[in-house]
Amino acid sequence: MRKLTFAMNVSLDGYIAAPGDELGWSVPSDELFQWWSDRVAATGLALYGRRLWEAMNSHWPTADQQPGVTPAEIEYARRWRDMPKVVFSATTSAVDWNTRLVSSDAVDEITRLKAEKAANAGPMDIGGATLAAAAMRAGLIDEYLLLTAPVLVGTGTPFFATLDNWVNLDLVETRTFPDCGVVLTRYETRR
Repeated sequence: MRKLTFAMNVSLDGYIAAPGDELGWSVPSDELFQWWSDRVAATGLALYGRRLWEAMNSHWPTADQQPGVTPAEIEYARRWRDMPKVVFSATTSAVDWNTRLVSSDAVDEITRLKAEKAANAGPMDIGGATLAAAAMRAGLIDEYLLLTAPVLVGTGTPFFATLDNWVNLDLVETRTFPDCGVVLTRYETRR
């Protein structure tokens, strides 16, 4: 069975975006940006909700052609375009950049994708608050990876959904990015 990881930048008070989908507080340092780039390169399939897809698709397909682009941004843009992606949306009509659109039930499709043999397909990452919340409530997330920034945003889009039951987790990794104060914590769901 394939592993599904929910990985996002998160504020110290638990938000992935401030009001108005503001993300300016989560601009990564060079070291953290490289970590994200390496993660994209290792991802077998990325699952996106509509809003996260729109944000990523508005920048990364052509980011490597912009003036002043860094070598790290060129590498990330290439990796992002090459990475297989699934977008879950009932309102989006077309996707591109190695992406497939799913407008049917997200939980059913994620369950099907998880059942694929990991050796052939690689690990999956899920992103987007609404999509991740549905997978969280259905018990489909195997790993939570939080990159916690030293900022309090007060309100916004929470990382964790409201759940009906406890989810017990085991801490399996921590790492500090001293150049920006971000702390990575990785937890596996205890089954």
